[in-house]
Amino acid sequence: MSVSTEEHLGRDAAGGLTWQPAAETMPREELRALQLERLQATLENAYENVPFYRKKMDELGVEPGDVTGLDAVSSLPFTTKIDLRDHYPFGMFARPRDRVVRVHASSGTTGNPTTVGYTRADIDTWGDLIARTLAAGGVAPGDLLQNAYGYGLFTGGLGLHFGAERLGCTVVPISGGNTERQLKIMRDFGATALSCTPSYAMYLADAARDRGLRPEDLPVRVGFHGAEPWTNELRTQIESGLGEHALDIYGLSEMGGPGVAFECLCKGGMHINEDHYLAEVIDPETLRPLPPGEIGELVFTTLSREAQPLLRYRTRDLCALIAEPCACGRTSVRMSKPIGRSDDMLIIRGVNVFPSQIEEVLMSIPAIEPHYQIVVDRKGYLDVIEVWVEVGEDLFAETMGDLERFQKSVQAQIYNVLNIQVAVKLKEPKTIQRSEGKAVRVVDRRTAL
Repeated sequence: MSVSTEEHLGRDAAGGLTWQPAAETMPREELRALQLERLQATLENAYENVPFYRKKMDELGVEPGDVTGLDAVSSLPFTTKIDLRDHYPFGMFARPRDRVVRVHASSGTTGNPTTVGYTRADIDTWGDLIARTLAAGGVAPGDLLQNAYGYGLFTGGLGLHFGAERLGCTVVPISGGNTERQLKIMRDFGATALSCTPSYAMYLADAARDRGLRPEDLPVRVGFHGAEPWTNELRTQIESGLGEHALDIYGLSEMGGPGVAFECLCKGGMHINEDHYLAEVIDPETLRPLPPGEIGELVFTTLSREAQPLLRYRTRDLCALIAEPCACGRTSVRMSKPIGRSDDMLIIRGVNVFPSQIEEVLMSIPAIEPHYQIVVDRKGYLDVIEVWVEVGEDLFAETMGDLERFQKSVQAQIYNVLNIQVAVKLKEPKTIQRSEGKAVRVVDRRTAL
């Protein structure tokens, strides 16, 4: 263990570690003062170096010096993904290209990708935030992280990799896919930590079970699963399948990637790295800020990014902020698991439906496998929704009457949550397409009409 690592690491009250104890347990009053100081510096950076923000702030009649308190953030302009795409590739950068040491980008499947740039200081900060994330799960120098996030322009792979090395871990940069090799490497190398999407973690658990491996046969102690929304019910499935603590992590490429927020071993919401990100939750319709505990759209303002400061970025993720203290001892505000996205919400016959609501019901039924798909279609002028679910071999061995009763029971449980009729289709094991990256949970055929 290096001297620098020894100086960093501390212990939290939940059985995990802290990478930067002073920052992670800073008294709220000091933290708020630091946020204001960094917010004012961010505004100066954005106003002086990003023409987009200078124009927006001038239109609103706001200058950086006008913001003398954190509440004044509501006077600042919002930023959206469309703004980033309109200024593709480098129009939102606050540093000349020769000061930007790395560029990542989103997939750009619906137009230009959104690009994100980093100075050397930004990369160093990113590494510290990932080190905090891993340490909170008890990962320490000497642990071996099997990193099954994709490498390349996607921020997940390199983000987790660099942060794990900063913490002092051994990293296996295996990336996604090739499940047979994943399981072999996991066992042969003795991986104690795993990072991948939650859907791929479940895929690995199924593959291990199919090969006769028990959870105790796998060395992984803790997993870090983000990049897609997932429920506590799916967490239970992953933990029983892999024998690990399954922790949620949150990030998005526009904010620099993973490292924005993370769960500790208390599993009571994700700690936001508030010394680097100022979080708000707003009503997506009125755009007014909401108090802690109320669900709305998550909005972030960066507080330390040099290359690409972002003001009030609308993530479209729907969640609530949790202000109550966490038993682990960290003082940061937490965010609840996102229930979905404001732009991914399904509107079925006038009713708002989030895929997470359906997943919670399905994962609470033991006979249902943790693989499902929601298919939305239109018949005539009427929207219809089907939920395809896999059930175990034992259930398919039952009589037709038993299957029909089970199917109706599942439909009734979903109806109790959504208040709309949903057709449930029972599928045999392994008939719903698996994903080695982000799971495709919703197929909306209405878009093709």
